[in-house]
Amino acid sequence: MDWKYLLTSFDGRINRAKFWAGIGIFIVIAIVAFILDTILGTRFTTAGGDQVGVIGILVMLASIYFAIALYAKRWHDRNKSGWWTLIGLIPIIGGIWLLIELGILEGTRGANQYGPDPLA
Repeated sequence: MDWKYLLTSFDGRINRAKFWAGIGIFIVIAIVAFILDTILGTRFTTAGGDQVGVIGILVMLASIYFAIALYAKRWHDRNKSGWWTLIGLIPIIGGIWLLIELGILEGTRGANQYGPDPLA
């Protein structure tokens, strides 16, 4: 698997398996950041009583670009513009919509305007 293409390019299409592999990478990186925050003592308590890690915040901010690139390619497989990622900004409904569209539903069969079928 070409990880550089998967996480940095906004062109082309990817199937569900590659999408979930990318999500898995984000989860692993978040767990490592959490562990580093705990070991290094870089966690602090917010006014609301929640604990937040400095490394975790930095990793999250750095991951935004990579996540949008991953989502855009998956939207392309569904024959939709990558701008559909913005639907995730709608509380609750947006996250559910993203999960169903990108993680569960099958992509467009055959070539579409964004490229050839990734399963062909």
